[in-house]
Amino acid sequence: MNIILYFSDQQRFDTINKDVTPNIEGMLDESIFFDNTYTMQPVCGPARACIQTGLYASENECYINGISMKSDDENTLAKCLNRNGYNTSYIGKWHLASDTAGNKSHNDLQTKAVPENLRGGYNDYWLAADCLEFTSDINGGYLFDKNNNRVDFSGVRSDCINNFAVDYVKEYNSEKPFFLMISQLEPHHQNGKGTFQCVKGEDEQFKAMAYPEDLIGLSGDYKAEYAHYLACCKRLDSNFADLVQTVKDKGIWDDTIIIYTSDHGCHFKTRNMEYKRSAHNASTHIPFIMTGGGLEKNENTKKYIGKHFDKMTSLLDVTATILDLANTKIPDTYHSKSLIEMLKNDCGRDHIFMQISESQLGRAIITDKYTYSIRKPFSFGLTKAKSKIYKEDLLYDNEKDKAQHKNVIRKSEYKQVKKQLREIILSDIEKIEGVSVKIIK
Repeated sequence: MNIILYFSDQQRFDTINKDVTPNIEGMLDESIFFDNTYTMQPVCGPARACIQTGLYASENECYINGISMKSDDENTLAKCLNRNGYNTSYIGKWHLASDTAGNKSHNDLQTKAVPENLRGGYNDYWLAADCLEFTSDINGGYLFDKNNNRVDFSGVRSDCINNFAVDYVKEYNSEKPFFLMISQLEPHHQNGKGTFQCVKGEDEQFKAMAYPEDLIGLSGDYKAEYAHYLACCKRLDSNFADLVQTVKDKGIWDDTIIIYTSDHGCHFKTRNMEYKRSAHNASTHIPFIMTGGGLEKNENTKKYIGKHFDKMTSLLDVTATILDLANTKIPDTYHSKSLIEMLKNDCGRDHIFMQISESQLGRAIITDKYTYSIRKPFSFGLTKAKSKIYKEDLLYDNEKDKAQHKNVIRKSEYKQVKKQLREIILSDIEKIEGVSVKIIK
């Protein structure tokens, strides 16, 4: 079974709709839409490290941007697939090679070629930049190939990244199955430009679009940037449709499964001074779609084709899911769980556990009714991955306050709810991180 992971950057769940992503919406009849998928870490590098390792960021040690993934981890996603006879390939943004923060020796590869030992084990095709936002913008840029040669591209960035993937699929001629990860930068804002860069004029159709309820009434830059952002998402939708059509034209649709998802969402500076790094749904609720003719070949996925799966799932689960689809053993050390097993049992996670850094050293859980967040006092989560002391920070009643405008952490009527949520998050931290912590009310 060929497997493709198509990864956008900073894409909100609610951007998947008939106006912004008509192609993806039109794929429902041959897809499974996972409606309640949340990130495990709402920031770029750590989220990517979690996917490559199957572990939470505190355990793979990439808890903030600027920390390289361990080169000696033998259970990365790519290495597990390699051992099972796959060719593994990567195109786009990597964000897991440079050591510009943390305790490792300084090694800035943000605009340089990623050496082979820092590529996570990808063994076939490689065309990437450690920090694509620093080697390109909407009008072009450069990547580095398997032999560390610079490869320049011109034109709309997401189109060019997609075209590299299209060419890979068209030219693939090995008898081995392949795993391909395509890591786009869009709709992430363009660092240094202070805006979400879209193709000129493509934002016009979205200038009258209603703002999401969670943004309305809050300070931030959504009024200036939301239309640009949606234009980036729509361009990705077109890119993704082109890749899907290429897989069909290649004649491998029935032997391929494609996953579309993102690392985290975007709150447009309404919850802190930047775009994510918070427990709010705007930061954490992400798209997750599984498509491809290969879904027909697995009884557990076949029965859900054309349907929405509304149980709670974590982005972390994509790692074990890919290994399961590839009939590859899932390492016992993984925190990742297979969505195939969840589909089999029609049961997702009973809650989502998240770690938050760079705005705080925080932890959060999301249940079917509540979002509960704690943070270490006086910490931005930049120097340490774990803490033994946290303070209650946020509590949202998601049934009564879907926009999460009312923090009820101090409301006496939620005293029993907080007690139950504290027990859950304390258990998660001890089980996952091996730390017994105290929560200050």
